[in-house]
Amino acid sequence: MQLTRGFEQAACIITLLATQDPEFPISSEVIHHRLNGSQTYLRKIMRKLVVGGLIKSVSGNNGGFTIARSPKKINLYDIVLATEGQIQTYPDSGLIDIVFKDFQPVAKQGTSVINQAFHQADQLWEQALKQQTVYQLIRDTLGGSEIPLVNWNESDEKRELLIKKLLRNIRNDIN
Repeated sequence: MQLTRGFEQAACIITLLATQDPEFPISSEVIHHRLNGSQTYLRKIMRKLVVGGLIKSVSGNNGGFTIARSPKKINLYDIVLATEGQIQTYPDSGLIDIVFKDFQPVAKQGTSVINQAFHQADQLWEQALKQQTVYQLIRDTLGGSEIPLVNWNESDEKRELLIKKLLRNIRNDIN
């Protein structure tokens, strides 16, 4: 099983919004520019994130998108659920029953056993993703420091100065 590119884009959108000052929504143009993807496809992803309760759409001249809840309360599974829906890794197309139709009771038991094995694996996968919050992932990426807030709507030059300062602080913390 492999997640779609939409999940990766959604994770990037959530990360942008988690590092954005919530007083200033990120415009859809900035998100589109940063992700460099199809604007139509990004709108679909952002719509899924809104419906999933992970981001909010803010209307008006200074509108855009903000994170709907704290990055401490959004986990990877939330993003998977919003973008991919409930995932079942075993397709159970009924092939076992067809192949072993001469041994129907055994085929039904085999189908049940393999479904249960994959159901348990899916639950373990889900539990592992639920334990990884956006906040933890960003903190781990930055070496354990608090999540810095960036205004992604600002000019590249202003933002670059802030990011350089942030990287300097991270290097100092590591050394």
